[in-house]
Amino acid sequence: MQLIIGNKNYSSWSLRPWLLLHASGIVFDEVHESLNSHQLSERLSKYSESCRVPVLIDGDINVHDSLAICEYVSEVYLQGKGWPSDLKNRAQARAICAEMHAGFSALRSEMPMNCRMSKAISITDDAKCDLARIESIFNQYARPDTNGDLRLFGEFGIADCYFAPIASRLNTYQMKLAGTAGEYVKAILAHPSYQMWTKQALENTEIVVEDEV
Repeated sequence: MQLIIGNKNYSSWSLRPWLLLHASGIVFDEVHESLNSHQLSERLSKYSESCRVPVLIDGDINVHDSLAICEYVSEVYLQGKGWPSDLKNRAQARAICAEMHAGFSALRSEMPMNCRMSKAISITDDAKCDLARIESIFNQYARPDTNGDLRLFGEFGIADCYFAPIASRLNTYQMKLAGTAGEYVKAILAHPSYQMWTKQALENTEIVVEDEV
């Protein structure tokens, strides 16, 4: 099985399925593609007609889009455990992942993922509204797991992977969330798989100018 991903310093979409696979102990090969704009669509088209990363290739099955990949991994390799076991929690987890997948455009634009950077910035009111919603989600759904670590819905899964890039952005741009939300961000940043991703991101020296603030 192969996971085609972008530069780990910048690619928030790549982080999501990578984190689920790595944290679950699933063996896979990484294929790295530069996110530099030079012939980007042409280079990525050999993996998927979407011309985007990430892409999962598992035998004759080719899955693009991070949420679809996570769903596939959960169904095929985790017996559905990528989502909470409780029906209500599962529905809510899917809802907030879909919200993350489609929304928060101001935050994405003003706070691009950049693991190497540490910089305080000013953001617009629209981005502040995005952050307020994220803080609300974390405060509402972050709960201790069986080891006492804060996870969304009390079980590490797709929802945590989906919001991990937000934790990365908050760390990069030196922004704090209040209450349980702030503690949850610290817990995700301390997750061993996230730490591994960050270590490897820092080792990548490529600069993608479009993704630098």
